[in-house]
Amino acid sequence: MTKLHAGACRCGLISVEIGSEPLLRSYCHCRDCRKQTGAPVMAFVAFRDEAVEWFGTPKTFRSAGVERSFCEHCGSQIGYRDDQLPGEIYFTLGFMDDPERYPPMWHAFEQRRLPFLHIQDDLPRYDGFSVER
Repeated sequence: MTKLHAGACRCGLISVEIGSEPLLRSYCHCRDCRKQTGAPVMAFVAFRDEAVEWFGTPKTFRSAGVERSFCEHCGSQIGYRDDQLPGEIYFTLGFMDDPERYPPMWHAFEQRRLPFLHIQDDLPRYDGFSVER
């Protein structure tokens, strides 16, 4: 596999190399993503599972058809998988080595955006999911 993209947790115990281009990049304003990241909005980048080579094994938490992953040593949030989007993995931009390479394409769950958060851009805004499920 040719490494095109890479990511790692804060302590480096968990890392990935990715051999394909992203499927999509997005902001998500839903409550679950805010809870996962501890931030007022989550930004993520998606890849096909088969393009990802893992170094280390993250811990996971599963609820309502979504599996969220994190590093048990440093606590870094890694990303999530959704049972309704098989074969895909969604990495938080904070996990990626070069997050500036993944500018979001749109906003998901805009109706749940916190009222004090204002992101000035011309990106499409969806009241719910931004991808077909």
